Amino acid sequence: MTKSLFLFVIIVLILAWYLSFSATRLDRLHHRVETSWEHLDALLQRRAAIALDIAHKSNLDPATYLLLASSAFQAREATIIERSEAESALSESLRLLQSDSQDVTGTIALSSLAELESITDKIKMSINIHLEAVNAVRNLRSKVVFRVFRLAGHAPLPVHYAFEDDVL
Repeated sequence: MTKSLFLFVIIVLILAWYLSFSATRLDRLHHRVETSWEHLDALLQRRAAIALDIAHKSNLDPATYLLLASSAFQAREATIIERSEAESALSESLRLLQSDSQDVTGTIALSSLAELESITDKIKMSINIHLEAVNAVRNLRSKVVFRVFRLAGHAPLPVHYAFEDDVL
């Protein structure tokens, strides 16, 4: 009797440790998603600021200026629901600008274009890191143990935005 009780207590303690360890692991992954999103958001905000800077300090034709400035402003001011569409529009505007870069003149605009290219590379890397973190959380939360014991608590499932699939 004592032996079976002791064995039962050991099994319960091991199960409790495993669940606690798993919940902590999931919490760390959720934190990783949040920090990767904050870093990506900061880079996207910087990209929009550079695009506005290029629009204001370059000799662009009025149509290109309006397109670039409005898409950059929308990307900076978009709510979380509108974010994906606004970032995709800014990516398209910047792609149009870079394909027609002879319109952008002046040393300020050329240095801004170089900075834009640098920030775009950082954004690509940051998107990959963010998507990896989101996929890790989704894969872990899809396991039966995490669903049965509700180890995620009330944390929302991480979101994958459509603009992350854009080719920057």
